[in-house]
Order: sequence, then C-alpha cells, then structure tokens
Amino acid sequence: METVTTLKREIIQIGRRMYERGYVASNDGNISVRLPNGNVLITPSGVSKGFLNPEEMVLVDAQGKVLSHKSTPSSELEMHLKIYENRPCVVSVCHAHPIYATAFAAAGKELDTCLLSETIFTLGKVPLVAYGTPGTKDIYRDLLRWLPDYDAFLLANHGVVTVGKSLLKAYHKLETVEHSAHITYLTEQLGGGKLLSVRDVRKLEKLKQEADISTKTDCLTSDKSTICDLKTVPEMSELLVDEIVKRIIKRIRLG
Repeated sequence: METVTTLKREIIQIGRRMYERGYVASNDGNISVRLPNGNVLITPSGVSKGFLNPEEMVLVDAQGKVLSHKSTPSSELEMHLKIYENRPCVVSVCHAHPIYATAFAAAGKELDTCLLSETIFTLGKVPLVAYGTPGTKDIYRDLLRWLPDYDAFLLANHGVVTVGKSLLKAYHKLETVEHSAHITYLTEQLGGGKLLSVRDVRKLEKLKQEADISTKTDCLTSDKSTICDLKTVPEMSELLVDEIVKRIIKRIRLG
C-alpha cells in the first residue's frame, strides 16, 4: 500500500509532466488521489503544477473538510469529491487544459469516431460535457450523467477530466486524450481520417473482453456494445446501400 508521502511524490511527478508537456499553463489544472480511508489528497490552489512541493499538498475528508492547514485546496475540489462519491472504484482524478483536446472542447466536438485502435481499446468515446462555470457546482452537473460509462471527458470551453484506478492510470488517460485529439485534428487537415470498419471495431471489443476490459471504462462492467458511433463507419453505409439495392430488386421482380 502506498504511503501518503509516496502519493505526494507521484502527484508532483505527474504535475511536472503535465506542465512540461503543455497540458497546463500558469496555475491551471488539478490532481487528486483518494486514500484507502476515504480522505483525498489534492493539489493546492494558486500553485503551478510544474513547481509543486510535498508540503503544499492538501488533505481533505470525503465532505471536503480540510485536514491540513498549510494550503488552500484547488477550487475544483468539489468536482473531484463528486466524482469519487459517484464512482467508488475511481482512485484518482486529473484535470488539465491540453491544447488539442481543449480546442475540440471549445469547438463543441466530441472525440467519438472510430479512428484510432488504441483510443478505442483504452478509452472509447470521449464525451463533451456541457459548459459549467469553473469552481462551481455547474462544472460537474452534466459530467455526472456521463460518469458511469466513461473515464475521460471534454469540458466544453474549458478542458479535460480523466479518472482512473491509480494516479498514473488517470494521467495516462489524459495523455491518450490529447494524443488522440492531436491526431484527429491533423487527419481532418488532410481531408479526413480513414475510419475503422465495424468488423475491426468488433475485433477490438472482443480483445477488450478477453483482457477483462469493460466496453465503456476500465473499472465498470458494462455490456454495452461499441464505444463509438458505428453510423459514422464506412462499412455501415455500405451495408445500408446493399440492403436498399436488394429491396429495389425485390420490388422490380414482384412487379
């Protein structure tokens, strides 16, 4: 079992990665981890994620009462607590503003196409959460309706939130979201990506089942089918055309 000291070091390392990779600027972003006793360790308000130190980390209980008094917790503390309350298996939450993913969020676009096998396998669709004022209850109200089925979320006109069963897993999902957004953006500049077929997506789903990875998330069992909109896949259009042609031929013969 990791100690609080070890977890503080992990938060600092992840904060530096976020800062160095341009996922946050100035004092943006926040990171938290839930301890076995239900308390939460979260980054402080007004401190750059690239320059954190152990003494600044804030310990709170499940209701948000501050148990350490050296720093003020992140203004997004309530969002983190609501996520933990509604997803008992989540251990860590990361929130940042990576450029490409945030651009999609600002443009009102979800990451929901069957373009990248790694994204399908690890994340699935990344839904767009309706805009809410940062630091208020509005920021997580719409997020809660998506929370049972997804591990990564685009916050409209704001940024990205990811959750995981450890600090590193939550952070890695943040990397995957930004990597996917970057590639998706570039393929759009090249005229649009060649999407995976329905057959290929189903093969990935089968591999996920064999690896005991649930369809929508990695810590909830779900029997829902694909994690992207199959109506956008070329193969689905081809099947529809074939069916229409068959029906037309049948009518001609009957006539």
